Amino acid sequence: MKISAHRGRHDADHPGHRDRLARGPRWRPGRLGRHALGPRLVLLVGLCLGHLSGARAQDIEPRAYANAPIGINFLIGGYAWTRGALATDTAAPVTAAQFTTSSAALGYVRVLDLGGQSAKFDVILPYTWLSGSAEYAGEPIERLVDGLGDPRLRLSVNLYGAPALTLKEFAKYHQDLIVGASLQVSVPLGQYDNSRVVNLGTNRWFFKPEIGVSKALGPWTLELAGAVTLFTDNPDFFNGRTRSQEPLYSLQGHLIYAFRSGIWSSFDATYFTGGRSTLEDRLNDDLQRNWRLGASLSMPLDIRNSIKLYASSGVAARTGNNFDLLGIAWQYRWGGGL
Repeated sequence: MKISAHRGRHDADHPGHRDRLARGPRWRPGRLGRHALGPRLVLLVGLCLGHLSGARAQDIEPRAYANAPIGINFLIGGYAWTRGALATDTAAPVTAAQFTTSSAALGYVRVLDLGGQSAKFDVILPYTWLSGSAEYAGEPIERLVDGLGDPRLRLSVNLYGAPALTLKEFAKYHQDLIVGASLQVSVPLGQYDNSRVVNLGTNRWFFKPEIGVSKALGPWTLELAGAVTLFTDNPDFFNGRTRSQEPLYSLQGHLIYAFRSGIWSSFDATYFTGGRSTLEDRLNDDLQRNWRLGASLSMPLDIRNSIKLYASSGVAARTGNNFDLLGIAWQYRWGGGL
């Protein structure tokens, strides 16, 4: 019996994954063209394409709510690799899944002014290559597949501590406490075949509201974010059955250090629970209670380009999310007077 692969997307921890600007290295006067921003402005990468998984609760994304000058745009390209007990879809009757995936993602971010507060809109388009094996109804199966996953859209708004600023005004900004919120939507446009147990697309929407807090303490930043992912039903799962899933709750934290050179690094952790699924009227034994740890390193190359490296690993998992992830993301920024 054949199945098609799960979405296996990467973000960041991943996708993502969005770019952020914060203070840091000492740029020479005139380096930013007609805007001399002062000695303490640093352009930092905040995007983490991360592991763009089906539920998205296991994403690890530092600097998700950092402030940035309005009008700035970011184009992001990312690549990530995973190996291990990578969960496909918790509602699918598949066990002992061992997959290797290679995933590319293309993203776009724009910084906005919403009611005097900074906000960001982002979109991520994933493409995944997957190979591996699993068990279906006790029988071994193998799968080799590649294709498009479901695109995702997100609007993030900083509610406190991150006012909308021009690039010139941003030179005088120093972060203290930021409180922000976001809503991400997954659009069911990915590759889907109802004769397959697992697919690259999900044939359902999800909506993920989140609230986050970021506190700067000198060169250190502490971040904490909580979210819930809400799923619509898939009415055409595996030959026309209906699949439902309960909300999936997640909590992630980050300890970030900013170097004077403009480099920053972070230690990251995330926990997610819930997400139990129902196939027709049968409740599955697939409650998730999973921990992941990770690390990120961001390095500016010049005024417009940056590179980010990130990795994470499952340390405890009830439902088979003990996979390892390695990724890299490049971003290019323009606009807003830059």
